[in-house]
Amino acid sequence: MQITTLIENEKADRHADLVAEFGLSLHIRHGGKNILFDTGSTGAAVKNAERLGIDLSQVDVVVLSHHHFDHGGGLPAFFAVNAHAKVYLRHPPEGKEYFRALWVVSRYIGLEEGLLERYQDRFVFVDRFTEILPGACIFTDIAHTHERPKGDKYLYLKQGDDYVHDPFQHELVLALRDADGLVVFTGCGHSGVLNMIETVTQRFPGDRVKAVVGGFHLVGMPSLDSMAGSREDMEALGRAMRALPVNGYWTGHCTGHKAYAVLKDVLGDKLAEFHTGTALTL
Repeated sequence: MQITTLIENEKADRHADLVAEFGLSLHIRHGGKNILFDTGSTGAAVKNAERLGIDLSQVDVVVLSHHHFDHGGGLPAFFAVNAHAKVYLRHPPEGKEYFRALWVVSRYIGLEEGLLERYQDRFVFVDRFTEILPGACIFTDIAHTHERPKGDKYLYLKQGDDYVHDPFQHELVLALRDADGLVVFTGCGHSGVLNMIETVTQRFPGDRVKAVVGGFHLVGMPSLDSMAGSREDMEALGRAMRALPVNGYWTGHCTGHKAYAVLKDVLGDKLAEFHTGTALTL
């Protein structure tokens, strides 16, 4: 399995020619197929793919982790270079997605208005476990055993004139299954990385998880790179992650530098960062 980061908040070393932005997009080669997991905030993922020698016209399927702009904003640019790949995603939430903080910040963070209607023939909505390709599985019924990230407190749905906390019923988990184990893709991990891993391992109890790849949403205010929760919270999360049958974790985007540093102290070599241009073979 080969994973190339087309978009993340920062550039990897030796990739100064690429464009970084607040967002996530991963190109995955698995089982002879090409999968695009999220598309970043703009069309930069398409430009980066070209510079990296990746032909997005050959992508077979797209998986959208949830309905936020930093994961689905690049869809129009992708559709311009790929006329056939279906996009698998959950149904949109009941309300419009907003980030709200400090009594003065209120910003729409959902997908482009009218996007789902304009490209309706490209979308496949899923509401149950679905194997979209051999060994490529989408999970929608995510466990609630563990606490969700504290950074979710800033994320709302606007319903009429009211704002309610987003329960993230529009989020999914992608898992790719090989003969030697599973790779779990979390997107932003709003439902909690522990819950997402548990969801997959309950379905495949005999399989070891080779890697967990994606954001863990441990950042509080992204503009300040604050940590959502205390150092003790992050250390406890790190110990719980270390106890799982997971070979390694690769993270970026919404995990945040401060939370990453604490997790790194606990997880050591089991944790690494990925940035725009990072290539993994798992």
